[in-house]
Amino acid sequence: MEPVLSYLRGLLAFDPENPLIFTHLYFWGFFAVVLLGYAVVYKKINARTLYLLAASFFFYYKTSGVFLILLVFTIISDYNWGRAIYKSQVEWKRKLLLAASVSLNLFLLGYFKYAYFVAENISVVTGEEVHFYNHFAHFTNTWLGTDFSVDKLILPIGISFFTFQSLSYTIDLYRRKIEPVKHIYDYGFFVCFFPHLVAGPIVKAHDFIHQIYQPYKLSKVEFGMALFWILNGLGKKIMADYVGVNYVDRIFDNPSYYSGLEVVFGIFGYSLQIYADFSGYTDIAIGIALLLGFRLKTNFLSPYKAVSTSEFWKRWHISLSSWLKEYLYIPLGGNRKGTLGSYLVISLLAFVLVLLSGKWIWLLYFAIGAAIIAIFSYFSEKFRHSVNTNINILLTMLLGGLWHGSSWMFIIWGFLNGVGLMIHKGWERIRPFGDRTVSTPVYRALAILLTLVFISFTRIWFRSPDLHTVDVIFDRIWNHFGGDLWWKILTGYAAVMSVMAIGYAIHWIPESTKQLYRDWFATRSLPLMVAICVCVVFLLYQAVSSDMQPFIYFQF
Repeated sequence: MEPVLSYLRGLLAFDPENPLIFTHLYFWGFFAVVLLGYAVVYKKINARTLYLLAASFFFYYKTSGVFLILLVFTIISDYNWGRAIYKSQVEWKRKLLLAASVSLNLFLLGYFKYAYFVAENISVVTGEEVHFYNHFAHFTNTWLGTDFSVDKLILPIGISFFTFQSLSYTIDLYRRKIEPVKHIYDYGFFVCFFPHLVAGPIVKAHDFIHQIYQPYKLSKVEFGMALFWILNGLGKKIMADYVGVNYVDRIFDNPSYYSGLEVVFGIFGYSLQIYADFSGYTDIAIGIALLLGFRLKTNFLSPYKAVSTSEFWKRWHISLSSWLKEYLYIPLGGNRKGTLGSYLVISLLAFVLVLLSGKWIWLLYFAIGAAIIAIFSYFSEKFRHSVNTNINILLTMLLGGLWHGSSWMFIIWGFLNGVGLMIHKGWERIRPFGDRTVSTPVYRALAILLTLVFISFTRIWFRSPDLHTVDVIFDRIWNHFGGDLWWKILTGYAAVMSVMAIGYAIHWIPESTKQLYRDWFATRSLPLMVAICVCVVFLLYQAVSSDMQPFIYFQF
């Protein structure tokens, strides 16, 4: 009896070395149990919500352990802030309540994600070591028996995702776009529905909450499509791990060991890896949610078919891009105007950069540049409009970079993508080619290639651990390219290069063709569908050469 109990305790306990992820057999056992219970409660809306909330809490506990406390606190806090905002009829009180909700969420996100980063940079600026102390670790060590180091900051998995989802609720209530949820468990379910909890897609309140109160509905075709997305996501994940483990990770871990051409292949390999990994996760999440009767929005739309940086960000991580546009870019002024917030944030960033550089002359340069821009803006409304738009774009992308992690590498990556968007907007105004030229296959192919090259090379900063690695990568490309080695590289890494070629080829299949085979699968008979699933899963797991890697976006 004791061995059985010990085994059950092991199944239910949190294991930091083995978080609960979609590619582990344990998860599918968990999901099978969830479906069995769901078959009993799915017709009763309140029971369904409570049941899935409990399943989601367990899922997050198995993923993040005691950080479940933080998730529960976020739910209780924003549910009550939301009620207060909705009930208040006085505008200044509503604004104050919203500010309190947003500030608390950003404080928690900032503490758990950026406190160590801030302490590190204060040490650089002041020249005196600032000791970081993890108060949350101290609390859990004292009261819950954990053994976290109080000198290190441990990032709760998915905190960026569920914080943004929770923020959307109070903001949407303030804007009167939604009605408040009926019960706190409805709100808890919205925030932590387990398919999208730890790595998205980010769900906005006005897109999801109304589904909580709708009866369960799933057609045969939707059932088939859900299975398709799950299989598609598993296939992408396994391909991503294969390319990453067998090539990309080796390049970025030790770029000085490889020729510039091998490094270039590694850069494009990483673009494929991160797309397949992240979109694979969201494909599985969309499929699982659909089986449970909930519709999550598309998060990726073949982003490497984009002909510009602007189009790329309409196709890549759509839930984050649309969130930033709706809750950050437009409030900052969007394409229309600049705001005091825009100017304050950009000035603060400039000042921080000056402090970190230690060269006060840069402050003079920034001041002169700002004065010149202000003079031109005063005399030219068109110029002022362009400056405001570009400032808002740059700020949005900088903060989008910071959302990904507490590192200047992510901020640089965000800055480069902001510059890319600004250049494209400028190009659109002066483009010497007509619409007819733009629509030609040759132009589109060149534009797609140029966009992919730009996006891939900005990811050098996204993937590299530090600026030294970036310097080494560019040194290998410029000074040790080894163009004559191309055949040896292709044959020496034949398997990986073949997988990469197949991955990009599948990605570039026309959307109409992809829809044909999706629809074909979704309309097959149930026995044939099950047979295909069994065969595909068997073949996919034959391709696994090592333990499945955690999804890349778990770290964000």
